[in-house]
Amino acid sequence: MTPLGGIDALFLHLESAATPMHVGALHLLDPLADGSEPFDAVRRHLAGRMSASPVFTRRLRTLPLSIANPVWIDSRVDLSRHLKRVRLPAPGTLRQLEEVVARLHAQRLDRRWPLWQFVVIEGLADGGWAFYTKLHHAAIDGAAGVALAQALLDGEPSPAGKGPPRGSAEPGIAQLLAVALAHNGRAGVDLLQRVPSLARAAFGALRGAAGGVLADWARNLDLAPATVFNHSIDGRRSIATASLPLAPMRAIAAAQEATINDVVLALVGGALRRYLGAREELPAKSLLAAMPVSLRASGDTQMNTQATMAQASLGTNIDDPLERLRTIHVAAAAAKSMSRTLQPAFGLSLPSLGLPWLLTAAARLYGNGLAERLPRLANVVVSNVPGPAVPLYLAGARLRTWWPLSIVEHGLGLNITVMRYLDALDFGLVAAQRLVPDAAPLARALQEAFDELVAAALPQPARGRRRSAAAGGAGQLPAGAGRRPRGGALS
Repeated sequence: MTPLGGIDALFLHLESAATPMHVGALHLLDPLADGSEPFDAVRRHLAGRMSASPVFTRRLRTLPLSIANPVWIDSRVDLSRHLKRVRLPAPGTLRQLEEVVARLHAQRLDRRWPLWQFVVIEGLADGGWAFYTKLHHAAIDGAAGVALAQALLDGEPSPAGKGPPRGSAEPGIAQLLAVALAHNGRAGVDLLQRVPSLARAAFGALRGAAGGVLADWARNLDLAPATVFNHSIDGRRSIATASLPLAPMRAIAAAQEATINDVVLALVGGALRRYLGAREELPAKSLLAAMPVSLRASGDTQMNTQATMAQASLGTNIDDPLERLRTIHVAAAAAKSMSRTLQPAFGLSLPSLGLPWLLTAAARLYGNGLAERLPRLANVVVSNVPGPAVPLYLAGARLRTWWPLSIVEHGLGLNITVMRYLDALDFGLVAAQRLVPDAAPLARALQEAFDELVAAALPQPARGRRRSAAAGGAGQLPAGAGRRPRGGALS
């Protein structure tokens, strides 16, 4: 039994019908070599993997009167509750797939059971199939999600199983209360013991002991302009996907002495500039991104959230793509440095007595119009999660894409998350449908921003052949590098 703590509890208590707090991914896969049905193959595969990660088998038990955070307990798993099957109507285009996944992504997970759901989606026009995953952010963050995927996926088509899940007895109320009270006591002692180190970190930043980090951060801290993305939302979602080749981005980053993440931010800035400009809604002031910064140590595979948020300019007020990239590089470096300087404050395990009441009330107030009255610190969430560079398999079928799908919130109605898989960066765009009825134009604008940046930054021989196309529009699959079967693209 483990009490829910830290940022994980925040995701649980802030959840509402308008703001489901789960993350996930959408994968395209090759047909199975033996011709078997994908759903049956995945069900057999999952049955042998339930012991591979605690995420599959733990669920939340609420304390009496919700006096403190819930407790994770072991649970038996009924696969029929967690694995679903959907078949697309003909012709089975990528656009149809995105619309189905948008509806699935709008549905909250049932807290009575382990907080995950997988959906096998059949009927794609090219003969392949899709796999949609949904896991509550209280149970996992992006980096932990990659670790979970490594337990679920394989580096070869025909791996051995890993055994059935282990069951355990259901704890009683007295046991739950004892665990919660002990956790709160330890958290209080830990907080008192860490006050000196927290104070040193704060005073060090104030004195500029971290190389002027605070001054750099303060110069770049700003309020975000008003945009269509920054209003209260409801539970409906629109989703689009895009896949862009990694090699040109690496070349651009090297030539401009920037990072891949800087290039990603520059592409998002260019895409939003195009999208809002076409609607005659582009602010004169640059849009700002809320950028998750991982605090996870190398090798840490705990299934929890270890990240904080930094603010970064997207340079949407800059027409030249290279100047936009240079501006973003400076701002993003200062924001990340400040987050890491104050890292001791983010790892605290705080007492949670009364916290569920407070956070639930705050979420209700925020969703009832407060989000539109408070100063805006960001316009959009942009997250870049490192992923595998080698091909992976699910139930013997090869994954072709890894489009990550994340959370939108009141006042932040657009989330763009990026995952590296094989030789590409796969972009998952999740928007509140009330604010962005169709996310496909954003995906097309992302492709156009990529083409613009490559043309400005790289000489012709270095550009190479364009590897993939943005999703949406005609619904074409990303092509090349063996990531789709010879049967052709969805159209």
